[in-house]
Amino acid sequence: MPLHQPGTSVLHRTGVGVKFLLVFLLALGVSLQRENPWAILGAWALVILGHLLAGTGVSGLLRRLWGLRWILLILTVPQLIFLEPQVALLNVSRVVAVIMVAGLFTLTTRTSDILEGFDRALAPLAKLGVDTSRISLALSLTIRSVPVILAFSGQIREALRARGRRVTPKALIMPLLVMSLRHAEETAEALAARGVR
Repeated sequence: MPLHQPGTSVLHRTGVGVKFLLVFLLALGVSLQRENPWAILGAWALVILGHLLAGTGVSGLLRRLWGLRWILLILTVPQLIFLEPQVALLNVSRVVAVIMVAGLFTLTTRTSDILEGFDRALAPLAKLGVDTSRISLALSLTIRSVPVILAFSGQIREALRARGRRVTPKALIMPLLVMSLRHAEETAEALAARGVR
């Protein structure tokens, strides 16, 4: 999932709420019409149009698809075992289209704008006594953890290559899990030290 890249495109200028609503409606639409190939083709047309409007072009779209290769593999193989190829293709296409649109959302929206929009959306819940600051903090930590975990992945890849080992999912997963859990524990300790429970 790409994080924000500054720009002045139509998508960069569109409000957070509108973009989030579009992502939500697309995900809902392809979920309700999961066996309709036209709905999935429409979703992919929006993915392509979104990349063109965001200024990343077809090359940006292909780069992001390449970045999802492991997810594609993990999604596709089990479904090909248990489902017919056509159903598996529709399922994987639907999920990847939603991931790509969500990636466009984070690509064209600053994290601070996402959090402000989230705070505004949660405002009615605050009147009901819900501690919305905790929900916002959880979302903020989740978003900010993405680049940290991506950096961990890069460090592990470099370490494997330096040792002359091939970078495989098996060699990558355990160290990444350990580093991510250690980061989560350090974050929890830092929050506890600041009185956040």
